[in-house]
Amino acid sequence: MKNIKTLVNKYSYHIEYNLEDKVYISRCAEFPSLTAHGKTQEQALKEIKTAVSGALKWMKKEKEAYPEPLSLHKFSGEFRLRMSPEKHRKIAIESSLNKISMNQFIVNKL
Repeated sequence: MKNIKTLVNKYSYHIEYNLEDKVYISRCAEFPSLTAHGKTQEQALKEIKTAVSGALKWMKKEKEAYPEPLSLHKFSGEFRLRMSPEKHRKIAIESSLNKISMNQFIVNKL
């Protein structure tokens, strides 16, 4: 995808209100080091998109690969998880008592 403006609109954005500073803070999941702010949600979104656009232009100039937008990523639905043997045992027991698989037990907890 070569058009930066199109790519900017494919990324995942999050906006939240900061009560202390009385501004909206915006972030992009694919560029976790970037933040922006604005007096309105719309302004905060515009500012983070401007920051992302700038990062992409810099990356293009430096011939660096762009992060893949999460919206375009194909997820398998599988998620591997490491835990202590004690936690594994506890989940096995609880899921068995509830007559469901460990997978379904963990999904229900999420």
